[in-house]
Amino acid sequence: MATAFEHPYVPRELHLPGYVPCFLSQKDILVPYLGTSLVGVALLWLFSGRLSKISKTDRLLMCWWAFTGLTHIILEGYFAFSPGFYKEKTPHFLAEVWKEYSKGDSRYAARDAGVVTVEGITAVIEGPASLLAVYAIASRKPYSYILQFAICLGQLYGCLVYFITALLEGDNFSTSLYYYWAYYIGANSSWVIIPTLIAIRSWNKINAAFKVEKKTKPL
Repeated sequence: MATAFEHPYVPRELHLPGYVPCFLSQKDILVPYLGTSLVGVALLWLFSGRLSKISKTDRLLMCWWAFTGLTHIILEGYFAFSPGFYKEKTPHFLAEVWKEYSKGDSRYAARDAGVVTVEGITAVIEGPASLLAVYAIASRKPYSYILQFAICLGQLYGCLVYFITALLEGDNFSTSLYYYWAYYIGANSSWVIIPTLIAIRSWNKINAAFKVEKKTKPL
């Protein structure tokens, strides 16, 4: 078993007693993760097509919320509540994911308090809320747009805290530029771009609903 300082992360003096190197290669981690995600999204897309009066946009949103909800609960939930993931002596897939991702942001291996807090809140609150959004869209619930808007704000706030704290601490947590752009920037960009677009759409839908109510309300 590897001892302290025999990890690949930055800074090199990062103390990780009992660290065990990755058992799985990057390919062995990414292919199952992406494959499972694509299959799940495809199945939900096909299922949502059976629902009446559901637009293609709403079907896409259902797929997004299901994907992001399960990611928050399973992947981020495991990280938040598994402080010794880097010590796993067997190839536990979720532990392998975070050991690999830590090459792009060593704050995960170091159990940075800010990162753990953001991920914990995301897993416990935003994860279930995202799955609720899938149900709300499918059932055409009146709170659907308000719920989506609220989740998006939470995701965007979490991303801001995530990136700003890294900048304030020197933004030097990646083992190479490849991992910086592929993991730290690339893997997180979806949770900046997509929530922004959904928030704008939800805001417009809510505004439109209030305008209609105002016009129909008797004087």
